[in-house]
Amino acid sequence: MPVFVIIYFLLELYFSLALGEKLGFIGSVVWILATLSIGMATLRMAPLTIMENLQAVGLGKLDMKKFQDASMASFMGAILLIIPGAFSDMIGFILLCYTFYLRFIATITPSKPNIYKNQGEEDVIDVEIVERNTDNNTSIECK
Repeated sequence: MPVFVIIYFLLELYFSLALGEKLGFIGSVVWILATLSIGMATLRMAPLTIMENLQAVGLGKLDMKKFQDASMASFMGAILLIIPGAFSDMIGFILLCYTFYLRFIATITPSKPNIYKNQGEEDVIDVEIVERNTDNNTSIECK
């Protein structure tokens, strides 16, 4: 595990220096503030996003796995955008693109019927019960 942390920090340093060289000091400051703002806005919108994803689950457009993936990708993408650094920003943008894919493109597919909504209504068969009493030779019908 420590090897991955060292590799992450080396990649973060490399990409941050490369981006800083291309953009300059002022451009780097603007980049950091812009990604910080996008990350904070994404975190502020998290409750609304989760509610919309829950509604999509209720309509059958998302399953629970995709709901969990979209929620976690949105949260982790926002956190990575808040952390200053070019490599974490790149990963954060990838996670947010994945979230948008799950929310908009994956939900365009035809919705599956909700298995819990009509359960019991479609499985009922109308039955007529006829009970015969052999002692009195009368019959009782129930409908």
